[in-house]
Amino acid sequence: MNKKELLFGLLIALVLAFLFSPLASSWPDGLEKVAEGLGFLERGGPAAPAPAPDYLVPGIRSEALSTALAGLTGTLLVFGASLGLAALLRRKRAR
Repeated sequence: MNKKELLFGLLIALVLAFLFSPLASSWPDGLEKVAEGLGFLERGGPAAPAPAPDYLVPGIRSEALSTALAGLTGTLLVFGASLGLAALLRRKRAR
């Protein structure tokens, strides 16, 4: 895959993340729903600090924009981690 294709794929992923992140369901995810149903959600202790709690970027008043920015950030983080892992695997294969 060449750089042009990679950047085009990233651009598509960023546009999709920005447009569709605000449409995500506000209902609890599967793990949270099961923990709630089985009655051990409260016994879990305090949650670890999150950079964007509930997928909202602190300091941004518009909930839709804040969620969209959290989606963009997550997409970029996954893309960067994937590139790093690919580079490590490529080096390992070259040896």
